Amino acid sequence: MKNNLANIRKEKKMTQQDLASVLNISRQTIISLEKGKYNPSIILALKIGNFFNIPVEDIFLLEEND
Repeated sequence: MKNNLANIRKEKKMTQQDLASVLNISRQTIISLEKGKYNPSIILALKIGNFFNIPVEDIFLLEEND
């Protein structure tokens, strides 16, 4: 699964730690998400979408071979 999380976060001038704190998760989780090494739970994906006021589908992109 690809994602635009790093770009969205940077547009909002947030650090990885800022976003992690708001979502009550670890900075390591943000790093793993942005690198595509971790797929978020549905709940986490929805929290991220709600925080940025962006549809989840605009943040996380499902690839055909996933």
